[in-house]
Amino acid sequence: MNQPNYQKALEKIIEYVQDGKASERRMPPRLFLHSCCAPCSSYVLEYLCPHFAITVFYYNPNISASEEYRKRVEEQKRLIHTYNAEGRSYPIEIREGDYRPEEFLAMAKGYEDCPEGGERCFRCFDMRLRKTAGLAAEGQYDYFATTLTISPLKNAAKINEIGERLAKEYGVKWLPSDFKKKNGYKRSVELSAEYGLYRQDYCGCAFSKAERAAKNTCHEEEMK
Repeated sequence: MNQPNYQKALEKIIEYVQDGKASERRMPPRLFLHSCCAPCSSYVLEYLCPHFAITVFYYNPNISASEEYRKRVEEQKRLIHTYNAEGRSYPIEIREGDYRPEEFLAMAKGYEDCPEGGERCFRCFDMRLRKTAGLAAEGQYDYFATTLTISPLKNAAKINEIGERLAKEYGVKWLPSDFKKKNGYKRSVELSAEYGLYRQDYCGCAFSKAERAAKNTCHEEEMK
């Protein structure tokens, strides 16, 4: 079975949105966009802002250390403030979710030894997108989405599968995506450099950080 082309699906929705705005002269649809970090959101916002009125939802209880969390959320706010000051299409709003890492740890219990990209990550995606979908439905947004698919390390098919399931459960439309396509990830790296954004090489959870440290140690040993 062929995997759906999520980028083409997104392009069709954007084309539909543009046609509707042109013919009816109405406001753009409202998008509730979960963001994992400023670097990942940089390209996504650049790409989607001309077509949607976006509220960025920063909800990442998977980030283990509170100082790391604060650093990342402040970078997100700084980027949005800068984009808005530049007058990029429609103004971007931001909503910060509750930071309760104990809820992530409870969800991950029993999956601590799963490799990054496995079942623990899928459960984490579900946790963050479930909160996003619930608030999108509550706020009567037209769509909800996530920046997570921009990462080459994230399973875009699984993320979209979760998003589509939650869309049916909460009654709000899922915006399909594979933002890494069409040089999306490359563009996010360029924008991160341009705006001096803080980047990290792990998702934020203690398990990912430990796994990345172990890989780096192995690499250093091999180089000796």
